[in-house]
Amino acid sequence: MKLTIKQTQEIKEQQSQQNKTKRVTVPDLENILYEAMPALDHGFVRVVDYMGDDSSIVQSARVSYGKGTKQVSTDAGLIKYLMRHWHSTPFEMCEIKYHVKLPIFIARQWIRHRTANVNEYSARYSILDKEFYLPSAENLAAQSSSNRQGRGDIIEGEQANEVLELLKNDAEQTYDNYEMMLNQRFDGSTIDENKKGLARELARMNLTLNTYTQWYWKTDLLNLMNFLRLRADSHAQYEIRVYADIMLDTVKKWVPITYDAFMDYRVGGTEVSAKGKVIIQKLIKGEDVNPDSAGLSKREWNELMIAFDLKNKVV
Repeated sequence: MKLTIKQTQEIKEQQSQQNKTKRVTVPDLENILYEAMPALDHGFVRVVDYMGDDSSIVQSARVSYGKGTKQVSTDAGLIKYLMRHWHSTPFEMCEIKYHVKLPIFIARQWIRHRTANVNEYSARYSILDKEFYLPSAENLAAQSSSNRQGRGDIIEGEQANEVLELLKNDAEQTYDNYEMMLNQRFDGSTIDENKKGLARELARMNLTLNTYTQWYWKTDLLNLMNFLRLRADSHAQYEIRVYADIMLDTVKKWVPITYDAFMDYRVGGTEVSAKGKVIIQKLIKGEDVNPDSAGLSKREWNELMIAFDLKNKVV
């Protein structure tokens, strides 16, 4: 990831601000505020604003006028209770705003989470940067034979080189055509003084989906955790998981008590159906049980066995 001189200067100016406030602040998050944390080859994640902390959740849950309780252990107990029993509203009292630079195809996947305020870089108004995402060799994989939306074996050798060359050439060629249609280069200079440039809103249509875009993405803590539960998961697409992992680390700095509860009950925990609960109870008692007698599909049975590390019972 490379920042322009202007971008670097803007970040330094933002980080040098000294503002007094009566609102709660979080030193660990303040330390990384405005910092551009690299993601993929040209992307980044920046925390640009936030509201609240762990005590804000406690305060909301108790509907008090104070700052929560005085003891961290008491706050932790309440937050764990809220997380454990799916009492979600208090987590909505904290908000955070990110500045994210990401490939368009990941942005289109990300926007499916319709629980945030989003303002994206406008290619109707400005010219997109000449930057494209190209997968690294270890992330260039074939289509999975068992998962319609997943990856399988790594593509290697000459085929890998061919794929990367195609991705690179297509992105560069379409961007060159984009500039020709605009009659303007990405640095703002005119290509041919005797020609008119096509409207930006039309010229953008031929750009490849690995072109980078940017947006400001603001959400509350509850919906951020819902996003991270899906996108920081090992089954999520690698490229969006890179961003989710960075954001997960910012949550740890921002609301450490909530982060611990989230990792314990949401990320590390597992949901069990009523039938699944009966099966686990029978296994604990030493009773013989199988997918047919349990009334579960093979897939659901295996998911249950894997969740409880009973791999010898996978069928």
